[in-house]
Amino acid sequence: MAKIRVLLIEDNRLLREGMDAMLNEQPDIKALSASGNGDAFEKAKKLKPHVVLLDLGLKSQNSLKVVEQIKKRFPGTEVVVMDLIPVHSDVVEFVKAGVSGFILKDATLDDFLHTIRLVAQGSKVLPPPLTDSLFSHIVEHAVQAGKVDRLIESVRMTKREQDVIDLIALGRSNKEIAAELNIAIHTVKSHVHHILEKLALHTRLELASFAHTKGMVSKTSRRKLENRL
Repeated sequence: MAKIRVLLIEDNRLLREGMDAMLNEQPDIKALSASGNGDAFEKAKKLKPHVVLLDLGLKSQNSLKVVEQIKKRFPGTEVVVMDLIPVHSDVVEFVKAGVSGFILKDATLDDFLHTIRLVAQGSKVLPPPLTDSLFSHIVEHAVQAGKVDRLIESVRMTKREQDVIDLIALGRSNKEIAAELNIAIHTVKSHVHHILEKLALHTRLELASFAHTKGMVSKTSRRKLENRL
């Protein structure tokens, strides 16, 4: 079986040599490392990698520009970025540049290898903290869409979650929502938690504002709100 050819671009020598040795222990992977100081593209010509593993925080070069150059020179090569905790804006920029996957540097060895293998097969892989949220849909469609407004429909809300969104938009407290929907307060809190996770938001205030500006409030609740004004 043909091996997955992997080029590792990492300017920390200890990490670079450690990951290179670890990858070459795998029966289905052939790895070659580069420092990121200008030797990466020469080694890419030599190895013709299926996957490039790139440190997001290269000290010697702009990692985003490296991605753009790799995709320009080697369009068939998939790129995976490694970082501790990539911020949302960085993830979007790197996806637009052509990155196919992300690996957190505290990932397990199994996760690390699984990501490489999936990306080599053509899959897209996001870091676990960013999956199952609106943000994952934004990233998935970043190249084609680029706007949140066209992605709202991609996030599936249950009927009960939509009811909770409507009542939060109307300014109801958890206690009032529980009474109106005839459910327990802890159930309301659970719904709010799941909604915030799906939308990658942090507070009820953010949720209320987001619901109004992105048209997530139902027509009935909008009429109730308009009548109060």
